[in-house]
Amino acid sequence: MRTAIDTNAISALWSVEPLVAEVSEKLADAHHAGGLTVAAPVYSELLAYQGMTADRLDEFLSTTSIFVDFRMEEDVWRLAGRRFARHAARRRAGRAGQPRRLVADFVIGAHALLHADQLLTLDVRLYKQDFPDLKLLTCD
Repeated sequence: MRTAIDTNAISALWSVEPLVAEVSEKLADAHHAGGLTVAAPVYSELLAYQGMTADRLDEFLSTTSIFVDFRMEEDVWRLAGRRFARHAARRRAGRAGQPRRLVADFVIGAHALLHADQLLTLDVRLYKQDFPDLKLLTCD
């Protein structure tokens, strides 16, 4: 079983947030159940973490056996665009204004839906609402 990982799950480990033990356990279980992967936007977001360098990030990903999918196909981008457009339309129809999410969240969701069996995330609300067909691995 292949598990995609959202940026917030990895940054929770680095920030030593209260969920660190649970996130660590979920990652270990997912690693043993199959491969771990992140979409290219996750790599980019992780590189922006305070004090992070490309060398340190690459070492972390290599050590933890997390594959970075830098070459995402057209179907990921098209699905992300459709889901982002639905999100934007729903916000406008609800008079909530412009979309509050970044398109990167939708690329991460589309990548997980098309190239993994589940997504480990701490952002359950977004993915339940905009990717109801995506299996989520969450921390309570």
